[in-house]
Amino acid sequence: MHPADELAGHLRPDRGWLENLEGEFRQPYMRALAEFLAAEDATGKTLFPPRRFVFNALNSTPLENVSVVILGQDPYHGPGQAHGLSFSVRPHVPNPPSLQNIFKELREDVGFSPPDHGCLQTWAEQGVLLLNTVLTVVQGQAGAHQGQGWETFTDRVIDLVNREREGVVFLLWGSHARKKGKSIDRGRHLVLEGPHPSPLSAYRGFFGSKHFSKANEWLEQKGKQPIDWALPSKQELLKRYGKA
Repeated sequence: MHPADELAGHLRPDRGWLENLEGEFRQPYMRALAEFLAAEDATGKTLFPPRRFVFNALNSTPLENVSVVILGQDPYHGPGQAHGLSFSVRPHVPNPPSLQNIFKELREDVGFSPPDHGCLQTWAEQGVLLLNTVLTVVQGQAGAHQGQGWETFTDRVIDLVNREREGVVFLLWGSHARKKGKSIDRGRHLVLEGPHPSPLSAYRGFFGSKHFSKANEWLEQKGKQPIDWALPSKQELLKRYGKA
């Protein structure tokens, strides 16, 4: 089996993504990407997230359910953090600074009460596509897998949402995300742009942007279910999902 076919096997066939994206796994760029990942594994490098979580964003949020897209860049590169959802971490590790700032803005915007973890899985299951631009990374090496082909694949994902869904809210934080979303049809979708929530830039306008309440206002205007931004406690989360 070619590594690209093995990679495709981690996409759940019942979520609507594989039937639209399966041709990508036969493209030269994706074959090369899969071979590159196999070679990285073969050299003993530790890659994040674990392979079963690489497509977690797509597997957790069926195409037909996507109502909000939050675009990140790379997976977290520390042990036990990344699980395939942008900005989210597994529930047993401390919240990274950008996620802490997201929680601060949520508290000011919608009265959010920060939980005792940083796992955003329940957002994903409500229709929030938590998509990173690049879906893998090497432990301790931020950006290690940039420029290897993931960007082309995630461009296809964004294009698919842009074409197949109506009235989606795209939250694009930082120059990288804004550039990535330049082809979105702003006549059909709401695009909210702002600084990245990183401590280096959050004070330039991420705080006070009220993107979360604006997203829900848009969804309600379109007759869609708003997102419940509240998160369950770690105990409740583990009860629902087991050891995430």
